[in-house]
Amino acid sequence: MKRDYDFKFDTSVIALPLFFVLFIWLVYWFEIRFGYDFTSYGVYPRTFKGLRGVLFSPFIHSSIEHLYNNTIPSFVMLMAVRYFYRDITIKVIVIGIIASGVLTWLIGRPSYHIGASGLIYALVSFVFFKGVITRYFRLVALSLIVVFLYGGFLWYLFPIEDGISWEGHLSGFVVGLLMALFIKRSIPLATKYKWEEDGYQEDNDPFLRHFDEHGNFIPSSELDKDVDSNTHTFEAGTRIHYHYTRKKEIGEDDQL
Repeated sequence: MKRDYDFKFDTSVIALPLFFVLFIWLVYWFEIRFGYDFTSYGVYPRTFKGLRGVLFSPFIHSSIEHLYNNTIPSFVMLMAVRYFYRDITIKVIVIGIIASGVLTWLIGRPSYHIGASGLIYALVSFVFFKGVITRYFRLVALSLIVVFLYGGFLWYLFPIEDGISWEGHLSGFVVGLLMALFIKRSIPLATKYKWEEDGYQEDNDPFLRHFDEHGNFIPSSELDKDVDSNTHTFEAGTRIHYHYTRKKEIGEDDQL
């Protein structure tokens, strides 16, 4: 693939996830402070009114525990997506919110589905599968980190606990996989060292020329160099100087 840019850090890597986290906390604070309940703005499957939850539900949470459980994963995954997939970050977030919300609306139980977990599952799934598909070592490493941190999330793709929208989790997971398959982007090429380049000849390497084809060391005296008793001069222009002094005899006045 063509190399468009290298991975690099900028303020948006922190600012984007921080803004998202602050916003969902602000929404919850507004509910508590002014006595509102935004639960009815969540996804309610297969009703026209419930469609508004596709946009609103990721920012609504039912309790402080629910909000806390979604805060750290959303911050970490948004930061990872912004750093490694800067050019498609907004696309991944928007599609993740809308597509997972619509799928939840289609398959969910007749109840209000709220919370940012659908988006989180979409991001986790996208980052994992995209790293595996690209086979780029940094992205594969990121996929393994995601598995280590959030491997337990897989259990919540199934109805194992009442009050948890496994439909939203499953929807996000499926959407993330589809995005990894169909959203294309260029991957930075790994640095290629001189010895990896086409046409590289080992005979020209100033280090390897000291070894024969069997890996045996060739003494300096057998190479074409100028040699004197104290200095070896290499064709590459490098000089290695050997300095020595006679060992001093230890006398009575010497201190150890």
